Amino acid sequence: MFSTIAVLGPGGVGGFLAAALARAGEDVLVVARAPTADVIARDGIELRSVLLGDLTARPRAAETLTEEAETLIVATKAGGLRESLERIETAPGLVVPLLNGLDHVALLRERFGAGLVAAGTIRIEADRPAPGRIVQTSPFLRIDLAADDPALDSRLDRLAGRLRGAEIPVQIGPSEAQVLWSKLVRLNALACTTSAIDRPIGFIRADPEWRPVLVACLEEAAAVANADGARIAAADALAELDAAHAELGSSMQRDIAAGREPELDAIPGAVLRAAARHGLACPAIERLVAIVAERSDRRRHARH
Repeated sequence: MFSTIAVLGPGGVGGFLAAALARAGEDVLVVARAPTADVIARDGIELRSVLLGDLTARPRAAETLTEEAETLIVATKAGGLRESLERIETAPGLVVPLLNGLDHVALLRERFGAGLVAAGTIRIEADRPAPGRIVQTSPFLRIDLAADDPALDSRLDRLAGRLRGAEIPVQIGPSEAQVLWSKLVRLNALACTTSAIDRPIGFIRADPEWRPVLVACLEEAAAVANADGARIAAADALAELDAAHAELGSSMQRDIAAGREPELDAIPGAVLRAAARHGLACPAIERLVAIVAERSDRRRHARH
């Protein structure tokens, strides 16, 4: 039986997982653009992690997936998903996306079929400063998985066991909506607020002007989540952000600082589209999206 775990997109998330799994002795194949695949095939993945330490892992790497794989972990950015999927030429036994947002699940089911795609999220602070170099800066790490199709349960359980063997904590959630929205409600508020003023969560939760904005963002997204089939309490998401280390930022914030396109469509865009489906208003989120979009445009124009 084939047992390869293919990882599409070796950025901060995919690179970390590929390195951790390869370190644990798993057969890992990284699928990436040719320059990145060449670097990983030649030099491996250099990981600096507060959890796993400093190491160099040596997964296999290729520009396309042409062999059978037990699992395909999709770890691209949402905006690059369609292009990245062109590098997948076979049908894996299980597809697990770890992208931000919601809409990628339907796209993957259109591509691979509903019976192969589960839902997944990851909580991690990791970045890729250069191809083949991954930095994990916070000890918090967890993957949440779920499948509404019971036929996928045994495959998810097997993947969860392999991830735990690589020292990656995994939880199996009660439903896909619960897993996806549990992260999105919190991430949307974190990403939008930190990106709007380029300050970490410690400042935002303590500031008398910004804390109410954070709370409103959480309450709006939680209302949408509950209308969409999840059971999310805004107070629980706020407690998580209140407990987070003060310097916690967001990948959206880092993207803007680097002059990259932020995931406004994938993160708050997903919340706002779901809100529209359910006839709900999200004025705080809409205001933040406008501020972040303006900041991002200014930053990218300044760099050029």
